[in-house]
Amino acid sequence: MNLFEELKWRGLIESVSSPKLEEELNNGSLTFYIGTDPTGDSLHIGHYSSFLTAKRLKAAGHHPILLVGGATGFIGDPKASGERNMLTKEQLAHNYECLSKQVKEIFGFQMVNNLDWTKDITVIDFLRDYGKHFNINMMINKETVKRRLESGISYTEFSYMILQSLDFLHLYETYNCRLQLGGQDQWGNITSGLDLIRKKHGTDTSCYGLTMPLITKSDGTKFGKSENGTVWLDKRKTSAYALYQFLVNTEDAKVIEYLKRLTFLTKDEIDELETKLNADAGKREAQKALASEVVRDLHGEAELQKALHITECFFKGNIKELAQDELHDALKEMEKREVADQLTLVDVLVQAKIASSKREARELISAGSIQVNGDKQQDLQYIVDRVHALCEGMTLIKKGKRNYFVIEQNKS
Repeated sequence: MNLFEELKWRGLIESVSSPKLEEELNNGSLTFYIGTDPTGDSLHIGHYSSFLTAKRLKAAGHHPILLVGGATGFIGDPKASGERNMLTKEQLAHNYECLSKQVKEIFGFQMVNNLDWTKDITVIDFLRDYGKHFNINMMINKETVKRRLESGISYTEFSYMILQSLDFLHLYETYNCRLQLGGQDQWGNITSGLDLIRKKHGTDTSCYGLTMPLITKSDGTKFGKSENGTVWLDKRKTSAYALYQFLVNTEDAKVIEYLKRLTFLTKDEIDELETKLNADAGKREAQKALASEVVRDLHGEAELQKALHITECFFKGNIKELAQDELHDALKEMEKREVADQLTLVDVLVQAKIASSKREARELISAGSIQVNGDKQQDLQYIVDRVHALCEGMTLIKKGKRNYFVIEQNKS
């Protein structure tokens, strides 16, 4: 497969602005850019597919530029649900620094900040040099804007399209950047940028846009949300173990799609995993391959081995083999259940809703079905004291073979 065919096979092409782009991707050496606004201090797993596409193009000989929107972050890309909250200069500066460091470490792309070329543009210059080239009728028919017309959209967010178009123009003029890569929700902004370049430099200018489908769960909701919130690429916010668990629990219906989009495994390797999935889904070999590949790519082999060790210890019930940092990574991601301190184990099981009644709690304890911090506990009068907690006041209770519960005890 050539590059374009591989991108199509992986499900990474939604729209292209010109059929000529296929030849450019297969044979040329394009400078292209992909952008993100510093609305947070870390990228999340939903960004990962788009950035991996940029990495694939880089591996094929193209040159990526990552634009972090220090200027557009002040404005906010219109979203369907309503106006974005405005971030302060201090928040944006902090987020920009964090994203810059993260992207350099993970992807190694050249980086630019659109604040550098927009901060000195006056209002008059903006309206005369750029606004004059945008037709209001065209702007309101762009999908993102059109969805907001009924509920209302501020002029601030309405102008976002012009600012992003200005970015493409600047990068074309400065770096001969001829392709913008983005998610399918960016198609209107990308085509507006192409229009601006052609109005400034002629209709025969060879510039392109390519969008990728948004990655979703089988019910159509956004990919990248867990029970505990967003799955971040920063391991301080989402540990390698938590990322591994999120991916290893991927539903069967989506795992092959995610393997294509989120890994560099070959077609033969993914086809083999699909065959194994169809033969015995219970082994979850496809999910394990997905989780391992992504964690290794983002955090390295050592963090992957740590995540695998934590997973194995929890699976076998050998939590005492875990180091303190491994325990911390595991417990902080689990749902917490608050109870009072120095209760009997019977009362803790009931308060934490691990058992439905004191009678059931006594039966579980007497049958040897309850472990506290890795030790089987059959004493009905056992006191659960936060002094004996595993880490940061958290006590781990295991019920049966697979059910773990994290207890946080209130100081009384």
